[in-house]
Amino acid sequence: MAQSQGFRIGRVIGIPIYIDFSWIIIFCLISYALSAQFNQLHPQWTAAQHWAVGILTSLLFFGSVLFHELAHSVVAQHYKLKVVSITLFIFGGLARIAREPSKPLEEFNIAIAGPIASGFLSAIFFLLTFLGNQMVVALATYLCISNGLLALFNLLPGFPLDGGRIFRAIVWGITNNFSKATLVAGASGKLIAYGMIAFGLWTAFRPEKHDWQGIWYVLVGWFLLNAANASVQQVTIRETLTGLTAADVMSNEVPTIPGNMSLDEYSSEVLRTGRRVHIVTSDGRLVGLMNVAALNTVPRDEWSMNSVQAVMVPRDKILWAAPEEPLQRLLERLMSADVNQMPVVQHSEEGAANIVGMVTRDAILRVIQTRSEFGAAMAGR
Repeated sequence: MAQSQGFRIGRVIGIPIYIDFSWIIIFCLISYALSAQFNQLHPQWTAAQHWAVGILTSLLFFGSVLFHELAHSVVAQHYKLKVVSITLFIFGGLARIAREPSKPLEEFNIAIAGPIASGFLSAIFFLLTFLGNQMVVALATYLCISNGLLALFNLLPGFPLDGGRIFRAIVWGITNNFSKATLVAGASGKLIAYGMIAFGLWTAFRPEKHDWQGIWYVLVGWFLLNAANASVQQVTIRETLTGLTAADVMSNEVPTIPGNMSLDEYSSEVLRTGRRVHIVTSDGRLVGLMNVAALNTVPRDEWSMNSVQAVMVPRDKILWAAPEEPLQRLLERLMSADVNQMPVVQHSEEGAANIVGMVTRDAILRVIQTRSEFGAAMAGR
């Protein structure tokens, strides 16, 4: 998840950890609810103790969610899958993995790791309930139950829950068809989401007794529904891009600029041509890549004092694509690296690397849109 969707709080086993701004809301609500609950259960405690145990329990709960996501991430890293980030947000946690697993067994093991981790924590907190300290027992009891429920909830066979991914892995293994497995798991996810929404609405608005906590089921169901729809859309994109390579969509025009060009001059070049990315050369040699994003890192009043070479992406940090690279894989790399374009490099028999084109995320998205529209038109005939 991009930084714009939250703020970074650290790094664990090499994985950046982010907190989405929505997490702050749910953290405050849970802390308040827990302090009120402990006040009812233990009226002999002071107000400070109620709040202290409530806040600590809330922090440990989200720590448990992070542990759940780290379990997924450790197994993913075992299979050489890059984990881009982990984000805590209002509905829990999300480990962002750069690409889908390549085998059903990998998918199964990555998915099952989360519920196993939550079950393990539930057992640990259960053991802590045998300690004599009343506050520790209250905290451990809540976390034992919440981690147990987290494990069970995630085992529901609806995508994108862990159980849905386990279900997809099983269908994938049986059919040997990733797309079909994703569609089946996505359909299961939609059924579970609609069920949660219906249950939440019934609970909140039933005539005999209103329980406004049902609104939470509606929100979670809505989130799962959107995620299930997104999984189906990803399959459509995968099928749309099947058979296409970087060479099919790359632009053969590779605009170059000299490294000693000022940022003022570069901004004028961008405005004149509309091109947002350029290859930077010095004495005829490739030295880097310049784009509008790099330009915007420098304050406007300093453009005349800085050259392109001072802020460009240096050659050794440029991500490359080969002409024969599958377009689906290339799109995943662009999104994982959060870049909008990538040079296409052709290696000669002598080993020299020549830039033969440029692929942009917009170009790939245009191909997806055009192919989808063309497919719909053909289906309507």
